[in-house]
Amino acid sequence: MILKKTHLLEIKNLSLSISNIPILENISFNLDENEVLGIVGESGSGKSITAFSILNLINSKNTVRDGKIFLEGKRIDNFNEKQFEKIRGKKISIIFQEPMNSLNPSMKCGKQIEEIIIKHSVLNSDGVSIRVNELIEMVQLSDESDIREKYPFQLSGGQQQRIMIAIAIACNPKILIADEPTTSIDSVTKNEIINLLKEIQKKTKMSIIFVSHELSLVSRFTNKIIVLLRGKIVELGKSSDILSNPKQQYTKMLIKSSIPKNIRPLRLSTIENKLKKFPVATKKERQKRYQKLYNSNPVLEIKKLSFSYQNNKILNSISFNLYKGETLGLVGESGSGKSTISKCILGINDHIKGEIIYNKKNINSITRKVFRKNVQLVFQDPYSSLNPEMKIGDSIIEPMNVHKILKKSERESEAIKLLEDVGLKKEDFHKYPAQFSGGQRQRIVIARALSIKPKIIICDESVSALDVSVQSQVLNVLNDLKDTYSITLLFISHDLSVIKYMADRLIVLKKGRIEEINETDSIFKNPKSTYTKHLLSSSGY
Repeated sequence: MILKKTHLLEIKNLSLSISNIPILENISFNLDENEVLGIVGESGSGKSITAFSILNLINSKNTVRDGKIFLEGKRIDNFNEKQFEKIRGKKISIIFQEPMNSLNPSMKCGKQIEEIIIKHSVLNSDGVSIRVNELIEMVQLSDESDIREKYPFQLSGGQQQRIMIAIAIACNPKILIADEPTTSIDSVTKNEIINLLKEIQKKTKMSIIFVSHELSLVSRFTNKIIVLLRGKIVELGKSSDILSNPKQQYTKMLIKSSIPKNIRPLRLSTIENKLKKFPVATKKERQKRYQKLYNSNPVLEIKKLSFSYQNNKILNSISFNLYKGETLGLVGESGSGKSTISKCILGINDHIKGEIIYNKKNINSITRKVFRKNVQLVFQDPYSSLNPEMKIGDSIIEPMNVHKILKKSERESEAIKLLEDVGLKKEDFHKYPAQFSGGQRQRIVIARALSIKPKIIICDESVSALDVSVQSQVLNVLNDLKDTYSITLLFISHDLSVIKYMADRLIVLKKGRIEEINETDSIFKNPKSTYTKHLLSSSGY
């Protein structure tokens, strides 16, 4: 008699709809002990929804779910909320994408780790304290003084994520769900987090469901992969098999949409353009372009820029020029000062030292309104920068109204033209932000930035949260618009593959100082600084 194997987790024909819109359709897969399963797919494919469904974390009242979920052979999809509370954190834990949205900002980190231990264990106060110390050591925070006494906002993004991991593994769960745990983290920290998860998994034998849009991470970390498309599984199998020899056309397209490491095509192949191959910019062509760029007068000059916050020096005598038509990249670990530079330029940070010169004029002699008309910012999170109650057409027109761009009667047609320029449709004008994917919302924000015809656009991690295909689409849009509108880009990113593709020149920042500045190709080929070498190697360069 052959005994049927009991999987650690078994999903059978899981379907889910919200407000009668199908989100998942007949999802079936298994997770065994000591296994790492990757879930990949474009934005809106159902990756996170699949993960959240396991723990009944879909909050919408209009949710209809069908199918069965078994944990260690026991059905759990029919559990009530009280029953789910008993297994969340104890049997199955989850790490969310944004640690600051999950951590209690008013509670010390040590207390937050204690809370989950007290909830699911019978340890006394001394036992709880010992366990907290064990966890802090396990997530490699033991060298940080008084980490238990610190609040989340006092920590870096990487430290916050480590605290989240400590909370998640506190009660030795059988399964850890990691939902985009490295999004918006610099390459060095990302590498550290992945290695940490690998180490913990090896030590504890816990199974992991790893949700990510980064195929390179999935390939390094997982045993098995599920590829999702519009809520359906299109491919499932061993990671090595799928990534080296994908069977489905969609998987092939997803893999080929990744930014190439060693060549720089004029535009990127995407699912949207059916993986069209574009000519590659030659070294000779790039040098000719650079000669033209850098023989002109700079449009923006930063001279000995320094900035301190609460007696902590964030920027230390930063100097660089930005030239018309250039894409200048800013890279560095979290806390290096990348976003601080953009905030100083835009006047969001006051009490700065040094000079910021725009078109030969100190910005202090220019009204803030006039300056911000010429210098626009595209944020990382487009949803938080769009009014959810305002139609996107009105969001694009609003800056035109403020700056009196065109006649009132012409603004709507201009907004529609801008929507079409960024790859959206005329009929999208009357829709709301919630009706669009993350990549589409990012395009809307770009269209809004363009509405007042700026000379410079600062892109602050503007593609970091997007999946590979959508990311490539947005980068193509930016390059097309750059050519059309003669725009200059200050491009901030922790993703070195994006920077290598986009930037003409590159500034490497470390702890508020410029570590290195040169043409991008030169830095990647021959980095001078030890820190730059470390940064590049952590991203596989």
